[in-house]
Amino acid sequence: MLPKHVAFIMDGNGRWAKARLLPRSAGHRAGYKRMTALARHVFACGIPYCTFYALSTENLKRPKEELGSLFSLFSEFFAKEIGAMQKEGVRLSIIGDLSLLPEDLAASARSGVERTKEGTRATLVLALGYGARQDIVAACNRAVDLGRKVDEAEFSRLLSTGGLPLPDLIIRTGREIRLSNFLLFEAAYAELLFSQKYFPDFTDEDFDRALKEYARRDRKFGTLRPQE
Repeated sequence: MLPKHVAFIMDGNGRWAKARLLPRSAGHRAGYKRMTALARHVFACGIPYCTFYALSTENLKRPKEELGSLFSLFSEFFAKEIGAMQKEGVRLSIIGDLSLLPEDLAASARSGVERTKEGTRATLVLALGYGARQDIVAACNRAVDLGRKVDEAEFSRLLSTGGLPLPDLIIRTGREIRLSNFLLFEAAYAELLFSQKYFPDFTDEDFDRALKEYARRDRKFGTLRPQE
């Protein structure tokens, strides 16, 4: 059985570049190219939702030169990929706080969401200026503004991921084994897979193997099977 929603913590771009004696910007560009190709492969597999942890709130503390390189890549993505996404029927969704980004980049992101809103084939979610803890606090404040208690379902809708299905499978590359402030509320029953490869080296075939591993897992969501 295929997952409906796959999410990626695309870690290791900088270390990929360092291992090749390249600047970190080269690693980010390699990661960007892998992200766009991998998203197309995910959708070709018949999976309708794909999320990439592209820029965390913690990443925004990095040196200005590196952030400038990242912002340029995202601007390039919105300039080059949105038209293709429209033709392919892929809708863009953004989670995170766009106010943390340069205004021109935030405007490009909002424009991309608007231009692709009619897409029905698949949804590409980019986490930009995203932090799960910050998102949970923001959702709590929205609940307070409502002036009433909310249940789990309504609270879920107050998150920036509201309206998206919960992730079934979260894949982290880069040899680290943690979620790093990514989808902490939403990942309660997600299957987790950790790859030793840096993100630019994570191939379509690696993803296919991850799907086979996912299919082998028994997802009981805390319940027992009748025979148990």
